[in-house]
Amino acid sequence: METKRFTKNDSGFVCVHCGKTVLPLGYTSRNHCPFCLWSMHLDENPGDRAAECGGPMEPIRAEPDARRGFIITHRCTRCGAIRRCKAAPEAKVQPDDMDKLIRLSAGERV
Repeated sequence: METKRFTKNDSGFVCVHCGKTVLPLGYTSRNHCPFCLWSMHLDENPGDRAAECGGPMEPIRAEPDARRGFIITHRCTRCGAIRRCKAAPEAKVQPDDMDKLIRLSAGERV
């Protein structure tokens, strides 16, 4: 049986890195903080909450993509897993910090 690679899971959360309250996006699963861009290692596939690690994921790079906007690469600080996700700088509710996305794309840490 084929498993889905995407599960919508658009719940809000409190960021483990900066402590700010993050609201749901409303149209897809939000998996990182729009303020500091950090994430948590919770998913094997987007939204499934199947990862056992649960470690904080540091944003290590952002790459512009002509079709999808910025793609953020995160590395888990606990197990080293690498995951990529689409940024949401155009979101109506709590858009991703564009200055931080640009700094990440230039190779700076945020």
